[in-house]
Amino acid sequence: MNEIIQHLKKHRSYRKYQDKEISLETLHSIIEAAQSAPSWTNGQHVTAILVRDGDRKRHLAELCGNQKHVENAPVFLIFCADFYRANLASEMEGKAFKAIEDVDTLLIGATDVGLAMQNAITAAESLGLGTVPIGGIRRNSLQVIDFLQLPSYVIPIAGLCLGYPDGDPGLKPRLPLEAVLHEEKYDRNQQELLEKYNETYSEYLKNRGETPAGWTNRIANFYDKSYYPSNAKMIKQQGFLAKDMQDNN
Repeated sequence: MNEIIQHLKKHRSYRKYQDKEISLETLHSIIEAAQSAPSWTNGQHVTAILVRDGDRKRHLAELCGNQKHVENAPVFLIFCADFYRANLASEMEGKAFKAIEDVDTLLIGATDVGLAMQNAITAAESLGLGTVPIGGIRRNSLQVIDFLQLPSYVIPIAGLCLGYPDGDPGLKPRLPLEAVLHEEKYDRNQQELLEKYNETYSEYLKNRGETPAGWTNRIANFYDKSYYPSNAKMIKQQGFLAKDMQDNN
């Protein structure tokens, strides 16, 4: 197994950081790595907002559901699906911006953000930094958009805390390979795999001093309610899916 694969398999989420600044040179290297990720039609539909100001991080932490690691991290990045530049290119070339009406455009933006963020995480970890992605940036997305002054055709997808780690949170066990790699066609017979994984996951929690619980229990509890319903309004406000929403009315 080569060094890159070993590095990727050791990934863990860090929520505690040393009181140590991250140089601008380091941050630029991380974002340049993110820029090098694959992108649909080379559209490069990603923008990262860099936040280092303490008061602004504190406010974003509140908007993310009072996640203190957002405030405590030396750097907080907000990765956005960005079609503002695509719209500007359309205006510059005298073309219609019809694709913004389609759901696939939104999927493209989210995919591009995921690819770019993973590159950023890998680059950051290679430089000795710890990270944790923050989906809570979508909890109050309309307020985040206003706070960051995001224009039309730009939506926040995920945040990313960056900092030099303070301690080791440990490595979470993953699902067995058979659960996520299916040959030739989808395999629905996964219950036995999940039952075995429940035992592994429960033992992991027990060893950490946490209340033992199976993975399926945690996931079922999470998906037992709706999350962030205001995002449908946010997507429309930012100019996405106009045609699809009209078709559904």
